[in-house]
Amino acid sequence: MIATMIATAIRLLAAAVMLGVGIAAASAQSAESARPHLKGHVTVNSGIVRIGDLIENAGVVADIAIFRAPDLGTTGTVPVAAVIDAVRPHALVGFDTGGVTEISVTRASREIPMSEIERSLAQAVSTRFNAGPAADITVTFDRDPRAIQVDPAAQGSVGIARLSYDARNGRFDATLEIPTSATQRGLLRLSGRAYATVETVMVTRSIDRGAVLKASDLVIERRPRAQVERDAVVGIERAVGMAARNVIRPGQPLRDADLTRPEVVQRGQMVTLVFEAPGLTLTLRGKATESGAEGDTVSVLNEQSKRTVQGVVAGPGHVVVSTSASRFAANLPAAAGNRR
Repeated sequence: MIATMIATAIRLLAAAVMLGVGIAAASAQSAESARPHLKGHVTVNSGIVRIGDLIENAGVVADIAIFRAPDLGTTGTVPVAAVIDAVRPHALVGFDTGGVTEISVTRASREIPMSEIERSLAQAVSTRFNAGPAADITVTFDRDPRAIQVDPAAQGSVGIARLSYDARNGRFDATLEIPTSATQRGLLRLSGRAYATVETVMVTRSIDRGAVLKASDLVIERRPRAQVERDAVVGIERAVGMAARNVIRPGQPLRDADLTRPEVVQRGQMVTLVFEAPGLTLTLRGKATESGAEGDTVSVLNEQSKRTVQGVVAGPGHVVVSTSASRFAANLPAAAGNRR
């Protein structure tokens, strides 16, 4: 009985010792995690950097400002030595640097892309100066502007405070209202050109005279309306399958005058000559004496009768002659028994 009691007491003592060790270890770990230590990278939402932004567990001095933040949307670095010097007057010493030599600081922002500004200007020019649909107006700037960075809390869209526009040359001068913070808006002045454009068909490579255009030879580009002739081709489908009337080079809008139907019968080519009359059809071989596209009327030499006839090109190497019965018979070769 006494032995059992002694054994139980020993087990209880051992458990207490182990519990004490665990509590001590947990307390040490908790104390270590609560110790101030540097962060490697931080993002700030205002124009200043506070102690608490750079040092975890900074305590009562966390809200004290020590550095100016980078510009909106940019990232800067702060050497650890500079951080130590900045916090020393506030009695924060002995914090863990974790081997970090510098801290990167990013200023949070909301980006207003230039595409939004271009749309706003195009809409204003369209509405105020009757320059055509806003979707057809292209805006370019005298100086290539960058995307605008504003405070993340900034609300609202870009507005046009002032706009002057010369329809003769497309020049504009504008002052824009930009939301810069939750409660403020700033002004931005821009100048450039805004002009109405149209979709035009262009060739992607030089096209030789007579070459038939394929979809891969063509591309749609927007050009200033004033530079596009009235007979400019509208739509790639209009040009596909057509032939180049002359050499066509890239860089110029394609015109109807540049295109012609492809010639499917060439001068001197042997063709199938089909004579058609009511109830009768005769197929012979002939030689084309001129070139033609489908639907054109061309002259063909009937090599059997040695007569030249005219027919309509019905397809590649295929010419149809429609005639009356009497004329049809006159164009037939003489029968062997009637030859003299």
